[in-house]
Amino acid sequence: MIFVLIPGAGGSAWYWHRVVPLLERSGAEAIAVALPADDAGADLLTYADIVCAAVADAAGPLTVVGQSMGALVAPIVAQRVPTASIVLVNPMVPIAGEAPGQSWEATGRKAAQVDYFREIGLDRTEFDVVEDFFHDVPAAVRDEAMRQPEPEQSDTPFAAPWPLDGWPDVPTRVLAGSEDRLFPLGYQRRVVRERLGLDVEVIPGGHLAALSRPEELVARLLSAE
Repeated sequence: MIFVLIPGAGGSAWYWHRVVPLLERSGAEAIAVALPADDAGADLLTYADIVCAAVADAAGPLTVVGQSMGALVAPIVAQRVPTASIVLVNPMVPIAGEAPGQSWEATGRKAAQVDYFREIGLDRTEFDVVEDFFHDVPAAVRDEAMRQPEPEQSDTPFAAPWPLDGWPDVPTRVLAGSEDRLFPLGYQRRVVRERLGLDVEVIPGGHLAALSRPEELVARLLSAE
C-alpha cells in the first residue's frame, strides 16, 4: 500500500518524520508532502495540485491521509487520482458551500473547547499553541519541533468555499485523539457524524498524533490493510 501523508497548518512534511519509517518498516510506501503554507497565492486546489504531483509515479491506489487542515485537501486529491481509502486524523471536516474559515463558528468549536478545558481542570478559555498542541509530545520531539522554522499559514485556503460539491465516493475513516484539545473528542464525534455520517475511531493522545503516538497511529493506519 502507498500512503500519501498530508500535513496540517504550516505545511511541514517534517510532521510525519516519526511515521514514515514505521510505515516503511511494515513494507508500505510512504510519501510525506510539504505544502506552501506561507504562500498567499496558494489555495486548496494548489495544495491538491502539489500532492497529486508528488504521487504521479505511484504504482497503485493510494491511502490518502490528511491531518487536521490536511483533511480539507485529502478528498480533493482522492477525487483526482486512484485512491483506495481516505483517512482523516484529528481533522477539520469540510462541507460543500462552506468556507473552511467559517467552520469553527458554524460547528461551535470554541464552546466545546472551553467545556473540555473545564472538564480536564484547565482554568482558562484560550488555546495555548505550544502547551495544547504539545502537551503529550515527548520532550525531545517537542524540543526538535521548536527548532524547526516557525510555521506560517496563509489565510487563503480558509477564505473561499471548499471546492468540492460533496464527499468523493471513496471509503473514509476518521481517527480522533482521545485528548485532542483543539477538537475535543465529543465535539469531533458530533461534527463527523453530522457532516460525514461516520463514527470516529478513537486513538490515544492529542492533536499531533504523528509526533506523540506514532506507533499507535501507524498501527491504526495499517489496521484496514
